[in-house]
Amino acid sequence: MRPDTLKDRIVPVLTILLALIAIWYVAAVLMNASFQRDMDQRANQTPGTVEFVEKTLSQPKPLLPAPHQVAQNVFENTFLRKLSSNRSLVYHSWVTLSSTLLGFGFGTLLGIVIAVGIVHIKTLDRSLMPWIIASQTVPILAIAPMVIVVLGAVNITGLVPKALISTYLSFFPVTVGMVKGLRSPEVMFLDLMRTYNATAAQTFWKLRAPASVPFLFTSMKVAIAASLVGAIVGELPTGAVAGIGSKLLAGSYYSQTIDIWAALVAGSVLAASLVAIVGLVAKIVDRSMGGRPA
Repeated sequence: MRPDTLKDRIVPVLTILLALIAIWYVAAVLMNASFQRDMDQRANQTPGTVEFVEKTLSQPKPLLPAPHQVAQNVFENTFLRKLSSNRSLVYHSWVTLSSTLLGFGFGTLLGIVIAVGIVHIKTLDRSLMPWIIASQTVPILAIAPMVIVVLGAVNITGLVPKALISTYLSFFPVTVGMVKGLRSPEVMFLDLMRTYNATAAQTFWKLRAPASVPFLFTSMKVAIAASLVGAIVGELPTGAVAGIGSKLLAGSYYSQTIDIWAALVAGSVLAASLVAIVGLVAKIVDRSMGGRPA
């Protein structure tokens, strides 16, 4: 079988991207047309079709901004602003990233510890696992304000509350992935370890832990994206003055839809970068463990 080339990987992605951009432009014209028509009537203007479309795609506060408006905003607020500027997307992304990484670290550690306990203690498997699953049915938008208020009452503010919300979202995929990974060794290999008279600790470190590594990194990709979402949601009820969540709030207050979409793009790029970094670390660890490149 012929291995996938770089062209085989890029062309499908670019095709879908171009199709989405085309649909976005059409939707922007349709959604902004009504407002533009009202403005033209008030100004007693009757623009042609091409001029009318251009106006719908260049409104300062459009209902749906055009892709080029969002791209221009992202470029200006990323490369043409000082990193310490309150309008810099890099600055806001860093604020959100700090709580994301802290929450992701806590969530990963908590998920691994819970998974190890569930695999080795049957009581935890029967009692704790259902509650872990049930915890994810509660909307994060309902939990975030409660966490902020409770911690604020004991003078815990700033980074920690947002990190805890990220932890809440990120520990679940790590727990589920690690449980499946730790249970992935076949019965034959477990029987072989018993034949060697291996202790539970030796079985864990020499068999279960190595077998769980691929599952761990797969779940970490989901967890770090969820952690970013948790950090952004955690910024909303606090009225934060910095972070991607604060950019979304400020944009909604002042109807700056272009700023809102630019912040969403910044969050998407940040999430994709974090997932890519986790994937790169997974490849490095896999090769260090003797795995062959796919």
